[in-house]
Order: sequence, then C-alpha cells, then structure tokens
Amino acid sequence: MRRHQQDRRIGDYLVDRGLVTRSTLDAAEQVARETGGYIGEVLVSIGAVDSESLTRALADLWGLPYVVAGRAAAALDAGGVDVGTVLEQRWLPLERRSDGTLVVALVDEPTPARRAAVAAALGEEPFLVLADRWEFQQAVLDRYGPELRDRASLGLWGRSPAHSARTVLVRWQSVALVVGLVLLVLATVLAPREVVVTLSVVVGLAFLIGTGFKFWASLRGARMEHVTRTDPAVLAALPDHELPRYTVLVPVYKEANIVAHLIGNLGALDYPAHLLEVLILVEEDDTETRAAAEAASPPAHFRFITVPAGAPQTKPKACNVGLEFATGEFLVIFDAEDKPEPDQLKKAVLAFREAGEELVCVQAALNYFNADENPLTRMFTLEYSFWFDYMLPGLEYGRFAIPLGGTSNHFRVSGLRRLGGWDPFNVTEDADLGIRAAAEGLRVGVIDSTTFEEANTSYPNFVRQRSRWIKGYMQTTLVHLRNPFRLVRVAGLRQTLSFLFLVGGTPATFLAVPVLYALFLASLLLDPEQLAFLFPGWVLWLSMFNLGVGSALMIYVSMMGAFKRRRYGLVLWGAANPLYWVLHSIAAYKGLWQLVTKPHYWEKTAHGLTGVTSDPADLGDPGAHVPAAVRP
Repeated sequence: MRRHQQDRRIGDYLVDRGLVTRSTLDAAEQVARETGGYIGEVLVSIGAVDSESLTRALADLWGLPYVVAGRAAAALDAGGVDVGTVLEQRWLPLERRSDGTLVVALVDEPTPARRAAVAAALGEEPFLVLADRWEFQQAVLDRYGPELRDRASLGLWGRSPAHSARTVLVRWQSVALVVGLVLLVLATVLAPREVVVTLSVVVGLAFLIGTGFKFWASLRGARMEHVTRTDPAVLAALPDHELPRYTVLVPVYKEANIVAHLIGNLGALDYPAHLLEVLILVEEDDTETRAAAEAASPPAHFRFITVPAGAPQTKPKACNVGLEFATGEFLVIFDAEDKPEPDQLKKAVLAFREAGEELVCVQAALNYFNADENPLTRMFTLEYSFWFDYMLPGLEYGRFAIPLGGTSNHFRVSGLRRLGGWDPFNVTEDADLGIRAAAEGLRVGVIDSTTFEEANTSYPNFVRQRSRWIKGYMQTTLVHLRNPFRLVRVAGLRQTLSFLFLVGGTPATFLAVPVLYALFLASLLLDPEQLAFLFPGWVLWLSMFNLGVGSALMIYVSMMGAFKRRRYGLVLWGAANPLYWVLHSIAAYKGLWQLVTKPHYWEKTAHGLTGVTSDPADLGDPGAHVPAAVRP
C-alpha cells in the first residue's frame, strides 16, 4: 500500500507540473500494476519523462536536495570507502560542506535503515542528497576509474591465481615442458625412427579421438532434437509481474559502422523495458563508436559505461566492468552485430527457474544470416549449426562441461560473481568460464533459442579470429590442468575427460591436420619403399585410417547441422570440411606461436564486412529454434 501511494504521489507530481498527461499516467500505472514495477520506471522506459525529471520529483517527495553527481569533485578523500561498498549499497561521498559535513549522494529512498548504514560506514552523520542513477554510475567511474580497472583486470588473479591465464605456465608445467623437450631431442638423436613412429601414432590418435568425441557428443545431442525444451504455452502464459530485472552487456570496440543496428536488434527483445538495462561497454579511447551509438538515439534503458583504459584491453575486462554496475538478477552478453530471437530472455528465465541454483548459465544457439554469401560463410554456418544444435545439447545431455560461445550466454548474476567473473587474460574467456563453472561443481545448460549474427566473409579475418579462439583453448587447457587432481575430485572423471577431449583436443586436432595431410600426400606420391624406413606399413595404414575416419565423422556431423537448420543447399558443402580444416590449421599454428610470444594479445575481429543487407529467403528453421523472419 505504501509503495502504491508513493507511486501515485510521484505520478501526481509529474502531472501537476505538466511533465506527463493524466492518460499517460493511467496507462503507466496499469503497466506497473501488471508487471510489479514502479510507475516512475515505466514512464522513463516508454520515454514519457526523462530520468532527471523523475529523480527531481523523487527528491522533492523525499525531502532531499537534487545533485548532478557527475559534477562533484573526483579527488575527494572518502575516508577509505571502496568502490565495492559504493556499488553494493548505492551511495557515494561527494564533497564536504563549509561546516565540514560530508555530502553523500543516494539513488534510493533514504529510509531510516539506509541512513543508519551510511552513517555507520562513514563513522559520521552525512548530509544526504539524491542523484540520478545513471549520473551516479558516471560519477563512480570518474571517482574510482583506476580501482575499477584493477578489479576488472586483476580481480580473478588476485582471488585465485590458479584460475587466471595471466601466467601461461606454472612452475611444474614449465619444468615438465623443458624436461619433455630435452627427452624428445635426445630420443630423436638416439632413435629417430622410433620417435617418428611414436609421434605419428600419437598425432593420428589425437586426431581420431578429438573428432570421435565430437561425433559421439553430436549423436547424443541428436536425441534432444525433438525434445521441446520450452513449452510454448508456458512461455506465452508467463506474466510480466513474475519477470526479474535483466541486465544486457554489449561490449563494443571499433564498431561504429554497425553499432546503430544494435539499437534496433536489442530494441526488439520481448521483455518489459523498465525491467531491462542495456549497458553498452565502450573503451575509453573509442570515441567514434560511442558517438555513433549516441547518434542512433537509443531508448532510455540503454546506457553507456566507459571502460577505463589499461592493459589488458580485452572483451572480458570490459564485461567485468559492466558486471560491477549490473543490477539485474540475470545477465546476458550480446555482441554488436547480434540479432537474438525476441523471446530469448524469457526462455532463459524459465530455464533458470526450472533448475536449481547449480545452473549458473544457459547458452543460446548461434547461427548466421549471411550463410550463402561465399564458401567461407557456408562452412562457418555448417560448423556452427552442428556445434550449437548438436554438440552442446549432447554435452548437456551427458552432464559434461560446456565451453560457452562468445555471445548469448545468460548468467545467474549471483553465480557469475561467485565464479569471479571473466578472466581478462584468457582470449576465449567464454569457454574458460564454462569449464571453470564445471570445475566448481556448477552447471551450464542450453536453451532452444537462436541469436543470428554475421558470418566471417574474409579469409584473413577468419584466420585472425580463429587463431585467438584456438589460442584461448590452449590457455584454458593449461589453466585447468594446473591442479588436475582437484579437477577430477570436484568435477569428476567424466567431466575432466570431456574437457580434455574437447577443449584440449580441438587445438590438438587442428595441429595434427598438416602432419596427417602431408603423410597422405607422401603415400600417394612416393614409393612405399622410400617411406618404409620412417613409416612402416602398419603406421602408414593406421595414420590413413585415423585421417579417413576422423574426416568422415566431421563431414557427417556438418551435414547433420545443415539438415537441422533446413539449409539443404549447404548439405553437400559438408564434403569440403577437410579443406576448411586447412584454415583452422593455419590459425592453430598462429595461435600456438602467439601463445609463446604474446599470450594475452586480443586479435580483433572486424565486423560489418558482409554485403548482405537483408536476410536470405530462408534462414533455416529447425522447429522452435528459428523465427519465421529475422532482420539483421
């Protein structure tokens, strides 16, 4: 009752001053009543009133002066108040008045309990003022920029160095690597034939195991093909007043050419705007992207967070800054070019509510709107179709660790903070976080929703992107094998083996490709007697078997993905998978070199290169996954 009366007072205040009409207020009141929101939040979300006017009205009702927090002195000695306290309790020391009283900005109602908490934290009775919550965020960034940068960059490493990729190899791994290389050199000098035979067998088996595991997991995922994960009737009946607050993080860098599309794509989400906060994370030096985004006139629930400059300049560091300001119960990551299905957030909410607290994340499928643009986009689409439509559901079906994709990860915020956020030194922070969740006894699932994005159209751009991904898989493998016994004890042997086969096996597979291809060509071009010294017949046949079977398995699952998405024109392109893997191999060796020379370098992927300006006639429709029409 008290809240309703306060809402009416706010509404009447705004009407009396001509800021909103009575009919608009009545409509907003009905929405607030149906969704469990506040009238003020609803009015701001529909653009009926701006956030500053609402805050001034609240200040009058609560008897507090209004202040523009961003204009406050940034150098004030706040008596040791750290940024964690400021963000958690939502108050900020601003300045001292002439009588020595400390001025503190609030963004919430100054209840007796809140007044007492602030006074207790400061050790003195402050003079309270009210600030707009968006202005408040900017003031926190201005005041605590260096501290926020350090928390985002070094927070995970400071809490748990063993989980951070800041150090490439721990001591025992370095010693083991050196000893292994020395033994390999000695063995090569003393018994070169035996070394070549052993390496050939190991490389071939690594290839077969890596591809075989993906094939096996995909077949398990096929069992879920006709399982309805989200009951359409339950989804349609989900009332707005049961929906929680949701945070959307959009890290962007050098995306001025496409960021305007982001506004329309995310504006189409079927979720109450007053329960949604979209935080666009812009690097401090990227003024061009911010200007382009602001010029697109984003809705009131879209706000900008400036990521403080400093190394490493990576997407996970930006996401960690965004996590500091997130106020939602759940959180999702989208990239600038993403087009998620409108009901994706609601499906995630249902998935979280149907599971226990151990479900920390759900992954939506990714696919491409420009699949038919060139051979590379076709192969990219085949790969993503089998990966997200079969591989990940298969891993979930078996309760295995799931390496997340770079976007459309929906998190339970409490669980994400428990995990320590993202590792800014890992260039596939998403895959690492999925494995880290499993290593901590938490679970990652998938939902039957798709986010469409732009497939890479450029071969050099593809190699840059894949070299980063593969390097990140190598980083993740090294990080989680630092304490293998703990990993087995907490995650279990099955989870550990699946992690090794998938995250460790993927780079190993791509590194093995040129060796096996070279051996295959040699078997065709050279006389068998010329190969017999280094490659006895049984070794050659075993290598060819591994290459042939492994390649056939991956061709098959690629074709499966095309059928699932009803992209029948792509099915025969699955036969080109061995050629596609040559690109992966180039990227893998580049990633391995960068792991040695610059492990934390973030190879930027250029977006907005596609020539497709509207969707193809058929995006593919695997049932519940794909909407009837999607506009990029």
